[in-house]
Parts: sequence; structure tokens; C-alpha cells
Amino acid sequence: MSILIASMMIHNYIRKADRFDETFNMTQQESYNPTQGGTSSEGHEEGLTTRLELDLKPVVAVRKPSDEDLRSETLGGSGLHDQVTIKMSHFNNFKDTPDSPSPATFGKPWPEFNDGLTYRDLVRSPDSGLTLIDFYSIKHQSSAPLLGWLQRIENGQITVNGTVITDPKTVLRIGRELVYHRHPWKEPYAPHLLEVLFEDDHLIALNKPSGLQVLPGGQFQLRTVLTQLQWHMKNQESCPVPVHRLGRGTSGILLCAKTKLAKTKLAALFAEKTSQVVGNRKVNNEVNKVVKMSKIYRALVCGIINDDEIVIEEPIGTLKYPGVAKGLYVASSSGKPALSRVHVLKRDVKNNHTVVQVEIQSGRPHQIRIHLSFIGHPLLGDPLYVNGGIPKCYAPETVDETFAEDGGYNKPSNPVPGDCGYYLHAHQLILCHPITNELCKITAPLPPVFLGESTNQE
Repeated sequence: MSILIASMMIHNYIRKADRFDETFNMTQQESYNPTQGGTSSEGHEEGLTTRLELDLKPVVAVRKPSDEDLRSETLGGSGLHDQVTIKMSHFNNFKDTPDSPSPATFGKPWPEFNDGLTYRDLVRSPDSGLTLIDFYSIKHQSSAPLLGWLQRIENGQITVNGTVITDPKTVLRIGRELVYHRHPWKEPYAPHLLEVLFEDDHLIALNKPSGLQVLPGGQFQLRTVLTQLQWHMKNQESCPVPVHRLGRGTSGILLCAKTKLAKTKLAALFAEKTSQVVGNRKVNNEVNKVVKMSKIYRALVCGIINDDEIVIEEPIGTLKYPGVAKGLYVASSSGKPALSRVHVLKRDVKNNHTVVQVEIQSGRPHQIRIHLSFIGHPLLGDPLYVNGGIPKCYAPETVDETFAEDGGYNKPSNPVPGDCGYYLHAHQLILCHPITNELCKITAPLPPVFLGESTNQE
């Protein structure tokens, strides 16, 4: 009983802190075809083995609850983590930072062209006897049409066991190594500066700008958060890696692990949070009040939401969609469970939009965009999702055998998930530190569009 009471108190404390911040503003692997100019909603990378240090100070606001809120109680575990003990001595180490200095920033300007890519294949028994053009046009038809692969072969972009082969009718034998060399290309514009919101020996939390992809994918192979981290840590043996998704058009907090242990525990924590949404039903209330992590977003949506609070539980699945190789994520009754809690902050009747705070229990790709559009209030400026949590264009594009300069498909005319223009910001992250077990609250300043939009209309 004491565990439940303490957990409920922490839950209430977090909700109170959120409401205080509402009035005190502080400001994929869903991959597109590699040659289409798509992007990805980010997945996971391997963790690190060595400590990496930056000469940066944490910029993090953590509020200290009152003595009557917490004494010495325990947050219950669920098997994936050790039991977390929250004592008042832990909170004595935290600092309120209302007058914190500006966050540290880093980032290098992007070169005009990237370095190109190499794609490797090994000929296996079922493919032995195929010609070179048959192998690529069949096995990698999502990358380029037949005529595109023919151009690549004739241009000398493919080697077999290290030898350039320009004859498309070359017969392949088992065990041969094939390498396709994609020429360097100019990637679309992307911002390059990153703010450091928090850092210690185990974690680094960044404020990602909208328009910057997290991990390589599609036409963004160089201009990513991961590349900037690698450049910034170039003298270290390893580099911090992101441990969760954040869409290219979404700004705000991106949490990265600096050690293998931190990466493993954070990945388990994110997975545990998603697994608590079972069978399209909210998890048992007692368990749900045990706070180990809370991800809170700000969003600007179309139309006026009448209810002050909404819980959205629509499952999220995929459908075949042009330009998205593994399928587009959409609202689907046959999809995986997902849960979002929406709290209205301001109704702008004059401009017909609503500012909301969204806390996600699960972490499905594009979950907030899908859920808000599902209830009839898509994000303002969202080029892809419309009412019902579905894409604007359902009908597949006509098969187009024309190809881009490098032989790949032309960029699809339909909108795709990596297209920006919507207003979504990962504003706050509250979690029990995976190594120290301390309660951490990290806040990413609100972008200008959200400033002055934090008071709920009566």
C-alpha cells in the first residue's frame, strides 16, 4: 500500500509541475526507398562501451516535492529494472534552475555533397544462375526500376568479387560478393546546430530542431543527428546513440545513451512503457500510476477541441503506400495498441486551432500525428495525415518506369512521413535515471509558435 501511495503522490506531483510549466513558458525503421529521397522514423543503434565526456554543464529543471508529498518510499518495479527507491536525500541533490545559462550548442555546417553509399549482397543458392540485371531488378526493385538498374550496371557502379562488371547479362554463381556503389549526392537542407539540455556520464539529452533527421535513411545519409554526434565526439572511441524515435519534422528532446549499460536500460524502459498498453485497453490503474517515465509533447492542431481532456486508444498499423517500403503507419483497428492522453491548453477560436499537451503511454511511429488526426484534429500544417488517422492519398501512384539521374525512382508526388510543416514539440521528459535512479525532469524550450499559448481558455 505504501508503494502505491508514493507512486500516486509522484504522479500527482508531475501533473502539478506540468501545469506550472503551462503558465511559465520555457520555450523511421520506416524507410523510403534509398534513391527516392525519403527518410525514416528512427529506430535504435548499438550502445557504447566507453565513457565520453564533454565540457558541458547540465541544463535541467527538476522540482523538489514537499515533505508531505514524499518521505522515503519506493517506486514499484516490473521486472525489467531494479526497484527504484526515491528518498528525500536524492531530491536534495537536485537544483531548480529558473535562471540557468543558455544551453551549450554544437554542430558543424554540412558539406555540399555526402560520400555516397555502398550496398553489399552475397549470392546465395536460390539466386545462383540469375543474371546481374535479373538479380538487382528482382531483389531490389523497391530501389530502382529495371532501366535504372541497367544504367547503374553500364555506368560501372556494380562490382562482383571486387571487379567492375558492366555486362548486365553476366551470370552469377553462389558465394559471389556484389557491391553497388551509389554516387555522392546533395542532400536536402537540414539544420545542423544542436542544444545540450542535460548531460552526465551516462546520458545526453539534445534539443533537436525540426527538419533534422535522427538516423541515416533515404536521402538523408549524412545530415543527421548521429553524424553531428560522431563529429563532435571524433576523438572518442565511441559515440552516444539515440534510444528512441523522433520524427524529422518534430522538434524537442532527444535522449541519447553514452554507455552500453545506459542504452540497454533505457531501451528496456521505453519498451516497458509501451508494453503496458495491452489489448487496446489502459493498463491497470495501480500499475499505470507507477511513474518511471513520462514523455510530454506540445502540438498545434486544426479546429477547436471541445473536451478539456481526451484519452485516445486507437491501435496503429500499416498499409501499403507508395514511397514507403515497409508500409505507412495509420490508425487501424487491427494494429498494435497505442494510448495518448490529450490536455487542452488553449483554444484559439479566431484562428480555428487548439494548443494541446500530449502525453504518450506507448511509442508507435507518428503516434501523435495519427491519434490527433484520428479524432478529427490533425496537426496544423501536417502534409500527410487527415481526419481519421489516414493519409491524404490512399490510391497508389501509377507505376512510373522513369528514373532519377542516379537511376533510382523519382521522389514520390504523394506526401510521405518525412515531409515537414507540422507543429509538434517534445517538450518534457520525466524519468528515473537508468543508472542513479534519481528522478530527472528535462525541459526543451518551446519554439516561438508555442510562446504565449500556454493558458487554457476558460
